[in-house]
Amino acid sequence: MNRLFPLVFAGFLAAPVLAAPALDGSKLKLASANVIVVDAADGTAVYSKAADEVTPIASVTKLMTAVVVLDAKQPMDEQLEVDMDDFDYIKGSRSRLHMGVTLSREQMLRLALMASENRAASSLGRHYPGGQLAFVAAMNEKARALGMTSTHYDDATGLSPKNVSTANDLAKLVRAAAAYPEIREFSTTPAHQVEVSSTGQTLGFNNSNALVKNDAWDIQLQKTGYIREAGRCVVMLANIASRPVVIVLLDSIGKLARVTDAQRVKYWLETGEAAPATMFRPAVHKTTRTKATGKAVAKTDAKPPRTKAATAKATSARAAEAKRAQGKLAANRSPRG
Repeated sequence: MNRLFPLVFAGFLAAPVLAAPALDGSKLKLASANVIVVDAADGTAVYSKAADEVTPIASVTKLMTAVVVLDAKQPMDEQLEVDMDDFDYIKGSRSRLHMGVTLSREQMLRLALMASENRAASSLGRHYPGGQLAFVAAMNEKARALGMTSTHYDDATGLSPKNVSTANDLAKLVRAAAAYPEIREFSTTPAHQVEVSSTGQTLGFNNSNALVKNDAWDIQLQKTGYIREAGRCVVMLANIASRPVVIVLLDSIGKLARVTDAQRVKYWLETGEAAPATMFRPAVHKTTRTKATGKAVAKTDAKPPRTKAATAKATSARAAEAKRAQGKLAANRSPRG
């Protein structure tokens, strides 16, 4: 493991450590299928759920992509060009990094980590000495070196469902990746803009993990992932209850499941209790009285139901849009984790 690793957590432990509450794992009810929560200071697991089950990991793969890129010590200011080999022919995902866009290796790495940009990750692998095959081989070699015995990488993006690992293995990767300042910085960048020199266009990107913008969280490293086979995934290193904690949540169903699971883990670590259900309930409807009748009516921010005519119009518009989309190359569509 990188010799700088023990220093990474020194900042966490410099502050006075609060007495940790007694932790009863039975109180933690999570939707994610595969989970591990680890005290990052000593590697002790404080909670696990099917943590040794092998499962696809989607764009969490890009965390190893970043490690291999940085280990290669190639010039970070070298300009990398997107070409057709970087297009997504597996999932047909979307990207704003079009054919011919040129960015520095540093910019590509930042976008791959914070915005889960697939073409950026592919370009990083393609510009590795020996190309993509050598890059993937280096990913698997690094996994073995870190003791990730149940992990296999198939590409640099995570789009292939053949990128598989376990929650336990990914906790090892998070702890190792934390030794790289660039990974900590780039993965937690809330938003970033890049200028495309060929067009003069400025493109804005947001972090794929909304929790990095949440002031209640102190996230030091993170990576999200999603493909159908993997479900919603997220791995994080965060300071919780004055301790560095690794959280790995894999195969969550629903867009918000990994976020609410992370909130449940945080609350449990801070209090030792299960998070109250009210933390995750939708906004309560308020009541008001109409001027005309004085009767109480529900007041909500939800949109009113559509009329049949409006529904038909919307359906027609969606059909037209789908028809237009079919005329485009799958490569000109491109998704993120």
